[in-house]
Amino acid sequence: MNMLFPLTYLGYLLATATYLLWFINQQRTARLAARWLLTAAGILHTLNLGARYFEAGHTPISNMHEAVSFFAWSMTWGFLIFRWRYRVKNFGTFVSVGISLLMTVAALASKEVTPLPPAMRSLWLPVHASIALMANAFLAMGFCGGVMYLLQEREIKSRRFGIFYERLPSLEALDNLNQHCLSAGFPLLTLGIITGSFWAKQAWGSYWQWDPKETWSLITWFIYAALLHFRFTMGWRRRRAAIMSMIGFAAALFTLWGVTYLLGGIHAYVG
Repeated sequence: MNMLFPLTYLGYLLATATYLLWFINQQRTARLAARWLLTAAGILHTLNLGARYFEAGHTPISNMHEAVSFFAWSMTWGFLIFRWRYRVKNFGTFVSVGISLLMTVAALASKEVTPLPPAMRSLWLPVHASIALMANAFLAMGFCGGVMYLLQEREIKSRRFGIFYERLPSLEALDNLNQHCLSAGFPLLTLGIITGSFWAKQAWGSYWQWDPKETWSLITWFIYAALLHFRFTMGWRRRRAAIMSMIGFAAALFTLWGVTYLLGGIHAYVG
């Protein structure tokens, strides 16, 4: 059994626990330790994906375990790169919890290496699937920012300043975070749908077949397109933008999981 995945999973759990410790005690040593643990887990995760590639003989994004694992990997490195440019107070705590939840799903899913069906034996697999999952990673970070915004807003409106008020950034900073995540995630989501349509043309002879996953991908796209439109034309910001980001990410998760297990279709993951 490949021990890289269990070690990676453990690394993320330790990073999350340390981030939560930092959130509670606000000691600089805990923050630095959490960041290094998350980086180390990300490196282990990269090695794990490489090992999975050589084991399977194809890009490891073809079943639920691989897709969710890649989702978590994208979110990890998306956050670490994002943090290099935009520093948002205690953002890492919420993101690390999300990553650990994703890794828990990946750990519970079947890890069996299954052969690819003919339609998936294409160069479009790594292109389309990786872009779509990286889009989900940035949209997930937007969701985390939305949760932080609503928590901070509740503290301010109640005038009972508790643990969140002192530890979360200003509402303005969180609204800007929402916009930055959307600015990265929406173009990737769009590109994911475009590359998926080219792959569909190659595999099935049609750019669009209204398969459940295609339909829900389009619904998700329209939610985020509406958010962008309202944000820049009608001044939708702050609470409305946070809630819309959370609704959009719920649609993205349903596209990833709900469609596969409830609606099926030709896009259901192998295994």
